[in-house]
Amino acid sequence: MKHIIIGTAGHIDHGKTTLIKALTGRETDTLREEKERGISINLGFTFFDLPSGKRAGIIDVPGHEKFIKNMLAGISSIDIVLLVIAADEGIMPQTREHFEILQLLDVKKGIIVLTKSDLVDEEWLSMIREEIKNEFKGTFLENAPIHSVSSKTGIGLDDLIEDIDKFTEEVEAKDIQGHFRLPVDRVFTISGFGTVVTGTVISGSVKEGQIIEVYPAKLASKVRGIQVHDQPVKVAEAGQRCAINIANVRVNDVKRGDVISVENLMEPSLMIDCKLYYLKSASRTLENRQRVRLYHGTSEIICRVVLLNKEQVKPGEEVYVQLRLEKPLTAQRNDRYVIRSYSPMNTIGGGSIIEPLAKKAKQFDKEYIEELKLKESGKTESILENTIKNLSKEYPRTVDILKALGKNEESIEEKLEKLINEDKIVKFESGDKAIYVHREFINEKIAEIVNILDKYHKENPLKWGISKEEIKNKVFGKSVKQKTYDQMMDLLVNEQVLLTHGNLILLPEFKIIYTKEQKAIRENIIKSFNIAKFSPPKYSELQIKEKDTKNFKMVFDSIVDEGVLVKVSEDCFFLLEDYIKIKELVINLITNNGSMTLAELRDVLNTSRKYAMALVEHFDSIKLTKRLEDKRVLY
Repeated sequence: MKHIIIGTAGHIDHGKTTLIKALTGRETDTLREEKERGISINLGFTFFDLPSGKRAGIIDVPGHEKFIKNMLAGISSIDIVLLVIAADEGIMPQTREHFEILQLLDVKKGIIVLTKSDLVDEEWLSMIREEIKNEFKGTFLENAPIHSVSSKTGIGLDDLIEDIDKFTEEVEAKDIQGHFRLPVDRVFTISGFGTVVTGTVISGSVKEGQIIEVYPAKLASKVRGIQVHDQPVKVAEAGQRCAINIANVRVNDVKRGDVISVENLMEPSLMIDCKLYYLKSASRTLENRQRVRLYHGTSEIICRVVLLNKEQVKPGEEVYVQLRLEKPLTAQRNDRYVIRSYSPMNTIGGGSIIEPLAKKAKQFDKEYIEELKLKESGKTESILENTIKNLSKEYPRTVDILKALGKNEESIEEKLEKLINEDKIVKFESGDKAIYVHREFINEKIAEIVNILDKYHKENPLKWGISKEEIKNKVFGKSVKQKTYDQMMDLLVNEQVLLTHGNLILLPEFKIIYTKEQKAIRENIIKSFNIAKFSPPKYSELQIKEKDTKNFKMVFDSIVDEGVLVKVSEDCFFLLEDYIKIKELVINLITNNGSMTLAELRDVLNTSRKYAMALVEHFDSIKLTKRLEDKRVLY
């Protein structure tokens, strides 16, 4: 079901609140001061049952220039605006400022309401209508209906209601599938219930019992209860105004401007990159690093404007900017914002957020600006690919990618799968979470590994390669988990970029080539082990026989790396074929007898106690056997 929010806008004392009361029968001014002074100070909220049966939320905003920040907090989430102009006064300063804000926030639907029409004659009304048409020519209100009404007599209200109902059919449906977001506009406490926040759900949905988080403070909480239009509900969806009773959060820990959203999904930032339209009505040029007030959602934050592609901005111009904030902001890509001058406070511009988690940028950095243009273009797959490319060194999960994207992203799994099929990104399983890295990142790591191995092979022509662990430490450090690293190595082996030899990594083209002298040493070593069988020679004994000790060590280590010799202890090696026979003998001996003693193994092998001891300790270490008192059994 489509949910609609209607908002008022217009100059002070032009009858916005009175109009809402005439339409709904309810008063939106609730503060004593508002009633005493006859002006709206804070936001007013109510609802409206339309003839079609739809129930629309209504936000009544203050018109006084001193309360523009309150107006901005309410107007940012509306679908249809009722721009209220008093027939006896016509267009006034706050009419224009409110209208400029509506344009900056990209409000697309509106109706112009001429209130107090009973106070003027038809000729005056006709003149005001012409003034309005000229004022809004070329804007989203150019062809908007103009309704002359009287909230006191009820004249024109039925026709206005009919048009409002028609407009609700033309409003685009909200993003109910995206993740839940609610900018907070009010916070209070109810005895027996605790902290309650109110606001308009701008995307997704929220359920009773759901775990949520308060941003930017990142306070985890739980939804205890939800009300929409004063009625308890189990679920609230995008486009609905609601009150949420949240658990384990004190009323002083939440304020207007905070955002309630899904747990661990959003990231506050002190810098945002934006496209800024500087209003034609601005009184002077915008200078680099000028201090301004940022309005986003329901928040107001002081910041400085860093101009990225211009030295200064004249009224009516557009520019890429980085806003450096004095307090963290929780935003998403494509959110709209408004800026006002620091002092005196006038609305001077606004636009859309391109990068809500910006990195510090320099002026006129061409590469940075090109990246902003790509993000601004809205080409989802390109933005998604680029985001993963930038995050790859952090081995991002889907939730990390969504955070960095800074926007609701429907069907992200399908889009990720498409990039995988195009070989632009690679997926690795990591527990119950998948990790995605860009192919360019993998290619960079390949280049590093190949460079290390190439150098190693040249310096160590008889060594088979470098251990996987050493490569991991040199190329990846501690940033990658072992499971992800193993999968990455498997990928590179499958793609024949690398080869493995046991626990060693080598280049596919690498081969061990012995010199004539080294071949002779190799043959002597193997011959010595063949003769000795189960009482093999010590390394130190063989080394003494060879005059060329340097070549002997290189050849011996090469035979061990090759797997022809198996190391059992520091100075005890066996030929692989003999080692396999010994293993079989041990398994058979224990299987037939139930256990095996050191002496029994010594006798079966016809060897010395020293070798038998080295073997049983080795088999214990590899968990083939385990010791029970003075016997061994199979592990």
